[in-house]
Amino acid sequence: MDGVRFAIGTLSVFPVRVTRVDRQVAGRAMVLAPVVGLVLGAVACLPLLLPGPPLLGAALTVGLLAVLTRGLHLDGLADLADGLGSGKPAPQALDIMKKSDIGPFGVITLVLTLLIQVTALSGLGPAALVAACVTGRLALTWACRSAVPAARPDGLGALVAGTVRPGAAWAATALTLVAAAGLGLVAGQRMVYILPLGVVAGLAAALLLLRHARRRLGGVTGDVLGALVETATATTLTVCAVLG
Repeated sequence: MDGVRFAIGTLSVFPVRVTRVDRQVAGRAMVLAPVVGLVLGAVACLPLLLPGPPLLGAALTVGLLAVLTRGLHLDGLADLADGLGSGKPAPQALDIMKKSDIGPFGVITLVLTLLIQVTALSGLGPAALVAACVTGRLALTWACRSAVPAARPDGLGALVAGTVRPGAAWAATALTLVAAAGLGLVAGQRMVYILPLGVVAGLAAALLLLRHARRRLGGVTGDVLGALVETATATTLTVCAVLG
C-alpha cells in the first residue's frame, strides 16, 4: 500500500497520505504507475462522452488530464525541450531545465504536443485515451529500470532511478498489452490490434527519447520522466488515429 499511495500522490492530483518515502517504495510505485494511468484515463475520458463537437470533447479531455496530473508531465516536457534544445553540455543543460521559466523550445514542443494529442483524440474514443494514459505511465516503469542512472544526485529522478527490476518492467508491459487488447474488444473489432500496436509504438518512442536523454544528460530527472509520459501518450494516440 505504501507503493500505491506513493504512485497516486506522485502521478496524480488525488489526495493521499504518503507515510513512507524511500527507494523500495518508489520502485513499487513505478511498477504500479500504469494502474494510475488507467484511473486517470478513465476519469479524463468523461468529456468524450458528452454531446458536442468531437474536437471540443478532445480538448476538454486533454485539459482535464493536465489538471489531474497537476500539469507536471507537460512542465517536464517543456523543460527537457529547453535543456536539450540549448545544445549545452549536460551540467548547463540541467541548470536550464531547473529554471522556472519556459524558453522557445519548450513552448514550441508543448504547443505541438498538445495539438497532436487533441487532434488525434478527436477521432478516437475513450478506449484509446485509456490505452494512451496507461502507456505513458508504462514508460516510467521502463525509465526506472536498474540499468538507468539518475542525472542528478537529488530530486525525484534520483529517488526512482534504478528501482525497477527488468522482469517487473516486462511483466507490466505484458499486462498492459493484454489490457489494451481487452479494451479493443470493447471498443470494436479493429481496435483489438490497433490499441496494442499503439502501446508498442508509444513505448518505443519513449524509449528512444530516454536513450537520447541519457546520452545528453547522463541519466533521468523528474523532467525527463514527465517528458516520457507525454511522448508515449501522444505517440499512442497518433498511431491509433492513423490506423483507426
